[in-house]
Amino acid sequence: MKVCYFDAFSGISGDMTVGALVDAGADWEALRTALESLDLNASFRMEKTKRQGIAASKFSVHFSEQKQHRHLPQIEKIIWAGQLSERAKQNAVAVFHRLGEAEAKSHNVPLEKAHFHEVGAVDSICDIVGACVALDLLGATEVHSSRINVGSGTVKTEHGVLPVPAPATAELLVNCPIYSAGPETELTTPTGAALLATLASGFGGLPALRVVSQGFGAGEKDFAGQANVLRALIGERVYAPEASAVSVIEANIDDSTPQVLGYAMERLLAAGALDVTLTPVFMKKNRPGTMVSVITAPERTEDVAGVLFAETSTLGLRITQAERRVLARKTAEIETAYGAIRIKYAETGSFAPEYEDCRKAAAQHGVALRQVIAAANEAFRKANF
Repeated sequence: MKVCYFDAFSGISGDMTVGALVDAGADWEALRTALESLDLNASFRMEKTKRQGIAASKFSVHFSEQKQHRHLPQIEKIIWAGQLSERAKQNAVAVFHRLGEAEAKSHNVPLEKAHFHEVGAVDSICDIVGACVALDLLGATEVHSSRINVGSGTVKTEHGVLPVPAPATAELLVNCPIYSAGPETELTTPTGAALLATLASGFGGLPALRVVSQGFGAGEKDFAGQANVLRALIGERVYAPEASAVSVIEANIDDSTPQVLGYAMERLLAAGALDVTLTPVFMKKNRPGTMVSVITAPERTEDVAGVLFAETSTLGLRITQAERRVLARKTAEIETAYGAIRIKYAETGSFAPEYEDCRKAAAQHGVALRQVIAAANEAFRKANF
């Protein structure tokens, strides 16, 4: 499986995405042929340039049409008529659907009546289609991204001057980790946000990869002190099929009761924590206390931190980034004398009965839990999975 990881440390736009993917090895001639098949009377250019000394590829679209408003069905028709792979067409249409939903919500109109303002123009259509075609040419079936730098200040739109991120961009990036750094300008455009919101399956640190290539796509401006580029890393998954970045949140507490901490654990898991542990510790002045440790996806960090502050007496937290690796596992249902029990197992030979199934079976048949677990283990061994 090939993975594309975007480093959006200087934001992301459609043209930056296409430039980065071509710089990483996507066939430029094949991409240009695909874009020409959209029949938009446009020409395309890919040139090498530099941003703060970093060599990058700059993608540009040239056309004579004045920017016009297009509705979703018009854009879909253009995409489906193009000479593109089925996967590239489906991804491009999905990106525009996501973009249309954001526009519709921002203007409080039905999806079919939402028009695409700037992103309905020829260059924006080619940016989105070009990104989807380039990913296909690279064979990247999975997309991940870093946290997204959206910029700051204001941006001029057809609705006047708006704060960064603009409403549609902010809507697209709901549940995505964003931040603001660098120059006061728009760094992440609606097209860039739509590409990541639609195609990325994870956000945060770099997953475990064997890197095959990297590429840099140049933004329009060259900022002092910050390379205005988007980096694309293309790689193959290594070791564990599930390797992802996580946030580890910890707090030492010496003045909460077991009941409070037990309830806090329940709330943390409900808020999206992947795991919660309570460890006895000795704190300053030799006070016995509890270290609360929480593992969560980076995008849920603020939610989980909020629960810790609300449900415990802590006044401060430690937050670190780590990598979580999980072996690929399957689930089989095994028949036992106590009914069907699900077993999780991995190719390494490790396996374990599903606790909830065993607990229910033990209660139903009036036997000890360990007896049901032993029966499930024996049945799985005999099944030769």
